[in-house]
Amino acid sequence: MIEKRIRIEIDGAAQVTAVINRPEGCVRGVTPGLVLAHGAKNDLDHPLLAAVARGLAQAGVASVLRFNFAYSELGADSPDRLEQLEAVYRRAHDALVDDEVCPPGPLFLGGKSLGARVAAGLASRHHEADGLLSEGLVFLGYPLHAPGRAVAAKLDLLLSLDVPSLFLEGTKDPFCDLDTLGPVLDRMPVPGRLHEVEGGGHSLEVSRASEDDQEAVYADVVRAIAAFIADRT
Repeated sequence: MIEKRIRIEIDGAAQVTAVINRPEGCVRGVTPGLVLAHGAKNDLDHPLLAAVARGLAQAGVASVLRFNFAYSELGADSPDRLEQLEAVYRRAHDALVDDEVCPPGPLFLGGKSLGARVAAGLASRHHEADGLLSEGLVFLGYPLHAPGRAVAAKLDLLLSLDVPSLFLEGTKDPFCDLDTLGPVLDRMPVPGRLHEVEGGGHSLEVSRASEDDQEAVYADVVRAIAAFIADRT
């Protein structure tokens, strides 16, 4: 597995940091690619994102690009406006597509929490000029509702997705009640796939777990994403 930290220009002189993890045997135009965005209160080095990116590349499944949004690059606490988040996501997408070393074959979009929602919004408009086309979506801890507010879940975005999707969700995630999510997956134009992490929180963290236990959770998540990508390529 090869890991490289790069800079992506987003607006004039402004740049954000990104990391590409490539399989040793990456094949130009053949090996799938995955773009991963981080959540609201973290950045590209979040342990879950790093474990997924490195695990998929190590297994030869995909080249993965994870990146910072502009606000996290600057160390700010509050996310940028949606249009700014989407603009940076597009630049990250283009950086992976235009990778001189090993441009990807089939492309997948995804992210953690806030990053998942941004990816979903872009994919929902893939048939329009301002959307992004992908073979599938990988959601790590999708933020379906505010904690304790499952009855107020906003479903319109998910119900507009006609792209295959994989939801990796902790059974104790306060932002995603699985009893609420389950029926939604069946109603999506292309039914979504759910992979549950027993006892997992919003970042798929398992409370009171040892380091080895958490690594086992990450390995299971990587296997689930690998199977999803394999089914689509």
